Amino acid sequence: MDDFLRLSASTGRFTYGAPRAFSFGDDGRLLWFLRSTGPGDAFDGLWVLDTATGTETRLADPRELSPEPGTLPAGERRLRERIRLVAAGIGSYALSGDGRSAVFPLYGRLYRVRYEDTPAGAAGAAGQPVGKPVGRPEEIPAAGPALDPRLDADGSRTAYVTGDALYTHPGGRVSPADGARWGVAEFAAAEELDRGRGHWWSPDGQSLLAARVDESALQRRHFADPAHPELPPEDFAYPEAGGPNAGVQLWVLGPGGARVRLDWDAEAYPYVSDADWESASEILLTVQDRLQQNVLLLCADPATGRTRELSRTTHPHWVDPMLPGTPARLADGRMLTAADTPDGAARGLAVDGKPLTGDGIQVRRVAGTHRDRLVIEAGLRDPAEQQVLLLDPTTGELTPLADGPGVHSVQASAGTLLLTSADADGIRRTVRTADGREFAPGDLSAPLPYRVVPLLERVTEHAVPTSVVFPRGHVPGRRLPVLMDSYGGPGFQDVCAEPRRWQHRQWWADRGFAVVTVDNRGTPYVSPAFTHAVYRGFSEVTLDDQVAALHALGERHPDLDLGRVGVRGWSYGGYLSAMAVLRRPDVFHAAAAGAAPTDFRHYDTAYTERYLGLPQENPEVYEQDSLIPDAPNLVRPLLLITGLADDNVHPSHTLRLSQALTDAGRPHQLLALPGVTHMTPNGTKEKLMALELEFFRRELA
Repeated sequence: MDDFLRLSASTGRFTYGAPRAFSFGDDGRLLWFLRSTGPGDAFDGLWVLDTATGTETRLADPRELSPEPGTLPAGERRLRERIRLVAAGIGSYALSGDGRSAVFPLYGRLYRVRYEDTPAGAAGAAGQPVGKPVGRPEEIPAAGPALDPRLDADGSRTAYVTGDALYTHPGGRVSPADGARWGVAEFAAAEELDRGRGHWWSPDGQSLLAARVDESALQRRHFADPAHPELPPEDFAYPEAGGPNAGVQLWVLGPGGARVRLDWDAEAYPYVSDADWESASEILLTVQDRLQQNVLLLCADPATGRTRELSRTTHPHWVDPMLPGTPARLADGRMLTAADTPDGAARGLAVDGKPLTGDGIQVRRVAGTHRDRLVIEAGLRDPAEQQVLLLDPTTGELTPLADGPGVHSVQASAGTLLLTSADADGIRRTVRTADGREFAPGDLSAPLPYRVVPLLERVTEHAVPTSVVFPRGHVPGRRLPVLMDSYGGPGFQDVCAEPRRWQHRQWWADRGFAVVTVDNRGTPYVSPAFTHAVYRGFSEVTLDDQVAALHALGERHPDLDLGRVGVRGWSYGGYLSAMAVLRRPDVFHAAAAGAAPTDFRHYDTAYTERYLGLPQENPEVYEQDSLIPDAPNLVRPLLLITGLADDNVHPSHTLRLSQALTDAGRPHQLLALPGVTHMTPNGTKEKLMALELEFFRRELA
């Protein structure tokens, strides 16, 4: 590897030392976060910024608690895959209800720490300085290797999962031994519905709301590590498209073994995408039908389990999950829901069914409230940018909080804001308190090597967002081979003014390519109609938009040599890359396809059926989107890459395509990586980039 790739690998792609996983506590006074000690340190510790004093304090150092890195329990390892967590050390934590205590897992052991301080001007206890914590993390006894610990309101009790059972300390096992998994999120919820947890304390600390997950009807997916044949294989339950889902119930587990099941039509609405206590006497939960065309917000009585519908959001295609924070109930009791404009041109909000926003704004997230107004993240200009705004829930009046060039995001709590701004010059974070003071959480990460200003353009009749990155010092008139580097699938935006994602593209450009990225229809944040264009079919829209955008850019930029076009991608981007050379060899001349879902009949229920429907009802859609029948058509160089420990896009996807190519007598290359998961951490991505560079230089010479 060259110097850039070594630096990228050794700094965790320039993230080591950057603060992350922020949470406000103690009514906005404390800002908790995780951070390592610098750009060469992969092990995150737990920190707190006290806005009363402006001081940062490290409360837990993983190397003091465990000098030798341990082994993650299988359950936590799989949960980290679902939520895309790659950090070493303390990967996550949870706060008590008062926001003054935190609990975290570390290699299957549990620790709790509390932030204590002394009144201003008073002497610290036992010689401690004012505003510093008293004591150190204490280990919490657990019944086995534990994951997903949660504290009650005052931090005195901890709930956690071990061996698929839910426990408390003090206490013991609180879930029955009935063969189900308790207190966890099933695969579909964690991977596709943005719900990574399965148990919640009541505000009074007397009861737990817990998910019961029955996976007995699901098929098992197996993994064996061919590099270690002495190890037994692993397996897990997987909800394959068209097949059964896990059976999910919600139960209130109360004192003395009391149990109450929440009652809703789980057969019609099998997905639980959110749940939590609104008060000690009310639970709110969000449920969806299997095709995700109907989303219901329900309130439940924890004493009886009876539920009542508060709001219903519907869409003839699917209710887009890309508007977190909805549905919700406002402080005055009115219901806040997502609401697309009738023509599908804008995604907005409605209160009690009445539109609150109109054309010209794409609402992306409701982050909370601030001074009786909603705090939202939205797009007002180019889709590559994002602004933070205050929205009056009565009048719809918008007030900018952060609206300069770039991507801005926010967290809000009790009058305190954490604003994050990202542009070509880097990433900046500011804590703004209710009384106007400002602090910047320390960022110890490595400076980004490149200041990249990609050329952003909207092209074709669909106004598709695109970018071009040229080599630094490029001399106009010198024609360059083109490298298409796109994801192209639902749920992820590539063309975005966030600086870290352009670092690797600049590296590719400096190796002698014009790097082109295209957010075809189906990707988020342009408009609802733009996103819903892939309803009942991925392949045609995705590939047509990529080809049309490439040709449009070639007409505008003659230095793009469209006679030498390579395409690379991972996951859906790998699917796009393989499809490009299989179906349009007249346009694309070589492809590197990583972790490609080559046949969506073998991908998961919640993602696939949202867009394609049930395979039993739409077999022609699944056949059209499968790459296996295209194998005999391969005439261009194709490098297939798969991680043999990938439990998201199982390696069988790549191996099936490789087998079909072999059966058809079509030469190709296959790179199978033992022990590598979908996330390619710990320098794997950089090693693959070096191999891909050799491949493209050879094939596009």
